[in-house]
Amino acid sequence: MDITTEDKSFLLEKVLKNLTGELLKEEQERISILRRDKVNSAVIYIGTGSCGLVAGAAETRDAIRKYLADNSVNAEIIECGCIGLCSEEPIMDVHLPGKARISFRKVTSDKAEDILAAIFNRNVNTDHVLGQYKSTPQETWANVPFIDQLPFFALQQKVVLKNAGYISPLSIADYITRGGYRSYYKTILNYTPEKVCDLVELSELRGRGGGGYSTGKKWKVALTTAGDQKYLICNAEESDPGAFMDRAIIEGDPHRLLEGIAIASYAIGASYAYIYIRSDYPQALAILEEAIRQAKEYEILGHNIFGSGYNLNISIRQSAGAFVSGEETALIRSLEGRRGTPWAKPPYPAEAGLLNQPTIVNNVETLANIPAILEHGPHWFKGIGSRTSKGTKIFSITGNIRNEGCIEVPMGTKLSDIIQTIGGGILGDKKIKAVQIGGPSGVCIPASNLDVEIGYESLREIGAMIGSGGLLVMDESVCMVDLSRYFMEFLQKESCGKCIPCREGTKRMLEILEGITRRPREETTHDTLERFKGVVQLESLAEVLHDTSLCGLGQNSANPLLSALRWFREEFEEHIFDRRCAASVCSDMRSFYIDVDACNGCNVCQKKCPEDAIIGVPKVPHFIVENKCTGCGICFDVCKFNAIILK
Repeated sequence: MDITTEDKSFLLEKVLKNLTGELLKEEQERISILRRDKVNSAVIYIGTGSCGLVAGAAETRDAIRKYLADNSVNAEIIECGCIGLCSEEPIMDVHLPGKARISFRKVTSDKAEDILAAIFNRNVNTDHVLGQYKSTPQETWANVPFIDQLPFFALQQKVVLKNAGYISPLSIADYITRGGYRSYYKTILNYTPEKVCDLVELSELRGRGGGGYSTGKKWKVALTTAGDQKYLICNAEESDPGAFMDRAIIEGDPHRLLEGIAIASYAIGASYAYIYIRSDYPQALAILEEAIRQAKEYEILGHNIFGSGYNLNISIRQSAGAFVSGEETALIRSLEGRRGTPWAKPPYPAEAGLLNQPTIVNNVETLANIPAILEHGPHWFKGIGSRTSKGTKIFSITGNIRNEGCIEVPMGTKLSDIIQTIGGGILGDKKIKAVQIGGPSGVCIPASNLDVEIGYESLREIGAMIGSGGLLVMDESVCMVDLSRYFMEFLQKESCGKCIPCREGTKRMLEILEGITRRPREETTHDTLERFKGVVQLESLAEVLHDTSLCGLGQNSANPLLSALRWFREEFEEHIFDRRCAASVCSDMRSFYIDVDACNGCNVCQKKCPEDAIIGVPKVPHFIVENKCTGCGICFDVCKFNAIILK
């Protein structure tokens, strides 16, 4: 929908600046049309967030355009963000005049035409239908469930993500028609910075980046600290493997983030704000750049905003993607053009940060909560969540689970409900083994503890932490020793190397874990003694890292290992003493042999073996040379006759 100059003036004067909400009937109708609550012609929504594009949404969009052109159908195509159910992408919604908006899943380019042909004839392709949206007084589709009643959505409460999938992230008009920027307008005209800090502190919003410190108290430090200039930095350096919450927020509703940044900047007295985002988020980056351009066009950013005398400029800075740059002091140094290494605190950035001036660093989710708090009030926000942890929390769910995606649930939700109800349980017939929460520096929670509630204190009681919000679900096929080695290898590579405990400690812990999984026949007597010695030192070494490292990367680097040792010690003992991996994941501990009675000499395994460890002639049973075999398992995978046996 093209926004005319008249529409723009209407949006600013009657929607954004009208804080009383008193509108004439025709003005309400106009807003409803701009919001697409009621449509006069068909509107087709296609999720083109990163997850959708990977699943083929761009090709689906092109197929939709072709169908509309070939059949002379008048319809508007809206490219929107992901609704969270990434495993069902590409997702396409169709809103016909007089009918409820209906959603279809896994709409690949070859299926789009059949689904559209059916829906334009008022028929529903049940093979791909996901659900429909409640929208009175429009007619609902028969025998189609409502979206909010599906198990994936039923337990969610969307505050930050409420617009994702409903609006175009490239349209500031879509955001304003849903109440966007009204909190900002009300704030800079009616509240002092001190009042804003008080309201945010009263809401009990805590940092969603993992630290969990009171956001309002943090702002007050910067506000009351003298400085020539103050800065607000949005940390969008989402470097945890498997985490994509920040990306989902930006790709689905970028103006909500900009509004949160603007309110936070006003609250601390900053006229300059930066969004520090990783360079390998091209989709999110392009959306943010367009959102900032539109905000400047509507004079929401710039000089003397809304005649209040307040000035604000927001700039984007790209990062190289280093994990340590997610730490606020390392981020600041990187922003200054220096090597991204942390500094010892104090001083804290709120006192002396960017260019030695008072600086607040908040992550994307924290800032995206601010508009809702200012709109509904701190007591509304405190009414969501548990006794000690308020509001909602966004998680990305990945791993061995049916419904992968991005969710938003109230604090206090049980982890088991997230896994079994929202996530749909474990794939296949396997059982859940553990959940890794908090990213590579997080903690493994065993299946026996999944009834724990999501919250800062409740998770701390079992030795876990929320972190930024990544949830990795693992079934019984996962080896916890191998998982610990993977995370330690990642953290060792990502260590900036500035402090000795982290640089050398992570290296030594990785060596110990590699020794545990080393091929037994390659081990000498001396190696065996060193391996046992290293195992004994693991826990004490972890304590040294925690107590002496400069930043969170080193301090928490041993968390995955320590939690795995705590809950899955028998697996470590099996690797150390029995020299075997029950999950058959550690390749160095696997060995294969060929059942000569089942082998017909087809020669496929011999051709595929990368180590030339299989010998034999065609049509005669083959043999595996054990000293050459690396346990890669390629032969096991390609054999069609079940002739290769895993010892």
